[in-house]
Amino acid sequence: MTQRRRTIIDRDGASLAVTDAGGSGPAVLLLHGLAGSSRELMPTAEALVDRHRVLLLDQRGHGHSTRRPDDLSRNAFVADAVTVIERFAPGERVALVGQSMGAHTAFLLASRRPDLVSLLVMLEGHPAGSSDPQDAADLGAFFASWPLPFADVATARAFLGDSPLSEAWIADLEQTPSGLWPRFDADVMQASITAVHEPRWAEWESLAVPTTVVFAARGMFSAEQQAELAARRPATRILILPEGSHDAHLDAVESWIGALREALA
Repeated sequence: MTQRRRTIIDRDGASLAVTDAGGSGPAVLLLHGLAGSSRELMPTAEALVDRHRVLLLDQRGHGHSTRRPDDLSRNAFVADAVTVIERFAPGERVALVGQSMGAHTAFLLASRRPDLVSLLVMLEGHPAGSSDPQDAADLGAFFASWPLPFADVATARAFLGDSPLSEAWIADLEQTPSGLWPRFDADVMQASITAVHEPRWAEWESLAVPTTVVFAARGMFSAEQQAELAARRPATRILILPEGSHDAHLDAVESWIGALREALA
């Protein structure tokens, strides 16, 4: 296992946790999804360090970064990632890899700053957003329903279940004197995903960097949604994993790593 180093940097009043997972070669920046952290992408990072220098960012409101930042706009998330690239890979165009909300951050950055990006890989990401505000409200309500703090890991698992996604949440719980707490707040997650749900077709259609989108067999997006994404940007390469859910980086790791290696090559 490579030596990891976490650094805390500040941008516009928010602290951002950046992990350098090591490796040598062209830089890759990994961006996790909503209610996640860089921890869940460590297996992905470990699979890449033989050919790449791998950086991971806990996006604002998540992980070891500022829990309740003032700005939860898409612009703020993108600017954070730009700062990481300019700070940790100055003068280099990096490969951007993101899952779900992280994929959304990544393609917006690639659209706005192609000078910083060599290529883009999106896992279960899409520019369409959601026309139903209840989707974000339901997600916020789910996180607010967690009976916090959890007394211990067994209590957390009894509530959350033992799926790969639940295990990722459990692994990321913070031990405090009062019990175990997630490294995010429900209302921050709802506000963050509300911004993601705004359609971003203009940025998608103007995207100039080489782009691969990876969808999983049991993922979030229908065949029609996948087709619209490709039709609106015909240069897009689409890879379909034979297994896995929206969180294929957790429940279809080998298939995901294989697709990612192919895309980066």
